[in-house]
Amino acid sequence: MNETAPPQEQGWKVRILDLSGGAEDNIVEDIGIFHDLAHANAFARAYVRDSVERCRTPGASAKDVLETWTSFGEDAIVVDAGEDGWRSANELDDFTATPATPMERDWRMLDPRRLVDGEEIILEDDESEGEDGEESEDNAFDPGLHNLH
Repeated sequence: MNETAPPQEQGWKVRILDLSGGAEDNIVEDIGIFHDLAHANAFARAYVRDSVERCRTPGASAKDVLETWTSFGEDAIVVDAGEDGWRSANELDDFTATPATPMERDWRMLDPRRLVDGEEIILEDDESEGEDGEESEDNAFDPGLHNLH
């Protein structure tokens, strides 16, 4: 499969799986649309990295973290990506042995549901102005933070 061509016209999807068995077929949700496989793979990796960290407790061994994650964590797979899709099994030993940095587990910044178009940027930017018409520092909008391309 060509690494940049999505399986369907609409793009790639990442499936979130509940390892605790609390969801039907363990599927929590499908997230998308990712327009390229690299973006979908990066999201899946960060999502699982965050899930592993949420299962880490102070003083826990890598084995303890893995056992907790396989019982209560969430896995992510890129739907229809085949061998080109990221797989948690390839990195779980590293993930459980070494705590992640905040950047490594920030799947929210990679979430395609956060992406905005130009019109939304203008609206959001207008809403961030203070009473005097100046942009408040607390609500400053940086469109560069929302552009993943």
